[in-house]
Amino acid sequence: MQKHSDFAEFTEITPVAEIDAARHGWRAKCLQRLVRLDLPVPRTVALPCDTVRAIAAGVMPDTERIAAAFGGALVSIRPSPANPDWGGPTTVLNVGMNGGKHAEIAAVHGDALANALYLGFVQSYAIHVARLDPDMFTAEPSSEALAAALAAYDAEMDEEFPQSPARQLGEVLRSMARAWEGTTARLLREAKGAPADAALGLVVQEMAQAVGPGLSGSGTIQLIEPVTGAPQVTGRFRGLNPANRKAEETLYLVRDRRGHSLEEAAPEVFAALQAQCRTCRERLREEMQIEFALENGALKVIDAVKVQRSSRASVRVAVTLAKERIITREEAILRVEPRALSELLHYQVDPRAPRDRVARGIAASPGAASGRIVFSAADAQASAARDERCILVRRETAPEDIRGMHAAVAVLTERGGITSHAAVIARGLGLPCIVGASELSLNPRDRVLVTRSGRTFREGDLITVDGTNGEVLAGSAEMLEPALDEWFTTLLHWADNVRDIGVRANADTPDDARTARMFEAEGIGLCRTEHMFFDEDRLTVMREMIFADTAKDRKVALDRLLPMQRADFIALFDIMAGLPVCIRLFDPPLHEFLPHDREGMRELAEALDRPLSEVTRRVEALSEFNPMLGMRGVRLGVTVPEIYEMQARAIFEATIEASRRGAPVVPEVMVPLVSAKREVELVKTRIDAVAAAVRTASGADFTYRFGVMVETPRAALRAGEIALHAAFLSFGTNDLTQMTYGLSRDDAGRFMGDYVQQGVYPEDPFHVLDEDGVGELLLMGSTRGRQMRHDVTISVCGEHGGNPESIAFCRKAGFDYVSCSPFRVPVARLAAAHFALADRRRDQ
Repeated sequence: MQKHSDFAEFTEITPVAEIDAARHGWRAKCLQRLVRLDLPVPRTVALPCDTVRAIAAGVMPDTERIAAAFGGALVSIRPSPANPDWGGPTTVLNVGMNGGKHAEIAAVHGDALANALYLGFVQSYAIHVARLDPDMFTAEPSSEALAAALAAYDAEMDEEFPQSPARQLGEVLRSMARAWEGTTARLLREAKGAPADAALGLVVQEMAQAVGPGLSGSGTIQLIEPVTGAPQVTGRFRGLNPANRKAEETLYLVRDRRGHSLEEAAPEVFAALQAQCRTCRERLREEMQIEFALENGALKVIDAVKVQRSSRASVRVAVTLAKERIITREEAILRVEPRALSELLHYQVDPRAPRDRVARGIAASPGAASGRIVFSAADAQASAARDERCILVRRETAPEDIRGMHAAVAVLTERGGITSHAAVIARGLGLPCIVGASELSLNPRDRVLVTRSGRTFREGDLITVDGTNGEVLAGSAEMLEPALDEWFTTLLHWADNVRDIGVRANADTPDDARTARMFEAEGIGLCRTEHMFFDEDRLTVMREMIFADTAKDRKVALDRLLPMQRADFIALFDIMAGLPVCIRLFDPPLHEFLPHDREGMRELAEALDRPLSEVTRRVEALSEFNPMLGMRGVRLGVTVPEIYEMQARAIFEATIEASRRGAPVVPEVMVPLVSAKREVELVKTRIDAVAAAVRTASGADFTYRFGVMVETPRAALRAGEIALHAAFLSFGTNDLTQMTYGLSRDDAGRFMGDYVQQGVYPEDPFHVLDEDGVGELLLMGSTRGRQMRHDVTISVCGEHGGNPESIAFCRKAGFDYVSCSPFRVPVARLAAAHFALADRRRDQ
């Protein structure tokens, strides 16, 4: 066996020892901090990463010298990577246990304990070090089981179980070092964010034997409840029953009517543990869980780790530590992962409750809800009318399902991806949503949902959709309420003080606007007016307009829609109380407002009092081979100008009315799907004319901002000349990504997972902004726009506006604001603060 002596093979952990987290790992450094705090930590030595790498390569340290450092005591060996989240090999306890130690322990504490310790070590060594079949080493402790385990080891390895503590130590170290270097372990930790060359340190610690005539046992303690973050002594202690010293018992920590507690059995120890937790909290600046042992009444602190906690607990802990001046406000902001805030905005399944999972899918919109299954939008509306909570289950959703989604408490689809129609709309509405649930088979004709395991759910059956982790549960689950509490609000206000990019919300309805205000968005960055036309009373009028033969007839129908639109905009302006509201004019192709099945066409013929054949012909005439690249957006505004003129009039009349009632309103009118300067000129001329006519008719003055939604590659390329006629350019990255890739976001989910897995794309470009392709168009468009008009406002209003990585790109590019779904506004506010603080620290 080779020896290596060119570097320090191991270092005893003392207050002044040179222990470094990068060289020795997080556990070694944490133990040194505990030693410096005068906590009763057993003797411990740390093996640096260089030593562990050498061990994996077959160059062993002087294990005799390491074992001698502990004076013959039993030891444990634990992994110490640089980051605790990376995991590591299994801890091995009681290294050094052999026949002689067995006899010593038996003489002092009895055969039962000696047999249990020796058998436990033999089992652990055989499975984790010798890699023998675990089924051969599963017996309960007894003298017979110990003898059988030793015999089985002898038979399998053709040698007796090793008795030398130094040899045992060396074999355990070698096994753990090589396990870390294995392919499976490397892939697992890389999936958790570890670099490919992540190193492992190891710590060897004297065992604290939780035995003796006095109170003995082991356990953990922490001072917060891990789900809510509320102050609460939490943990466990397993020791001897105070009434019957021969029987083991799990004790409560705090005095409890249900049984014995550590507080009653050893109040001074209980008080000491709480004091040690508070010391760790103040000096280590974190809520820590202490692992401890009582050895004949003497307290030993074996380890301390950061308390594992939920997202809501993370926010509460970070804010509380900052308010108590243990950490700074900036550090509190950085300690909370922005995406984690999504969980606080909605009801969540209580992680402490049992779960009956029946299927998994893509977690498309966070939150959880329980309700009865419905299979159509009409049934969802009927259920809501009866005040019954329902979950809309569809193969995939379409625009006509929006009313059903409004009525449902959650959405579940068999197909689709993270940016499919169901996912995007659900996030905007704040509905829990699972898409791509391929483990489910939907039969809409029989109204049956069948799981892969054969369980059947029918219409009216109760299920729970957990949109946070993508699980479909049978029945109704126990829920946690949203955590929009003082800690959440405080953290976001601190974030607002440091971020340097604006955050608006995409809001189409008064409810959306109220949600945006609740989450303190700085205005509406995208109001999609077409969503206002799907209500039943407006849909019929909209269809009459579509079937009109002349501009005059179209205007008659649109005049009926005018007061409805005006009321919509007044409501938005009133709610936003002077904050900017960017209204996108009508965008979708007209065919979306028409029925496509024969029954729907018959009903439409009756409503319009027209022959079925005429309705059928008109529907067929409006159909397009690729409607999303056809007669929509500004193309409708140019060819059917009456629509945009009606909407502009509604906006301006609402502006006058809302300004009279409250704060002055300066609406932003945005034209979608532009690709040519001339389109902008034509539409702007007509809208300016409408504004002049409204001013003359009302005798009131107002101002408005006219802008363009940049969502075609050509618009990005020609942004300079377009900006001459626009006060703002708002990049619609949903459509821009589709057109740049030549890829439908509704269909991309079918293969996008394979593409990302095989490295074609690093991420789903509809979920995370493609900085190399789409991002280059954004940079080009914003640069050319500002070259021609330096004061032009630049923003992003697609789904990417709520994605932290995309926000980082927009900040770096100098955009003025991002706009996202209302329920993603808190995430965007916190993410923007993270990036601003990161830049500030780099500059210091």
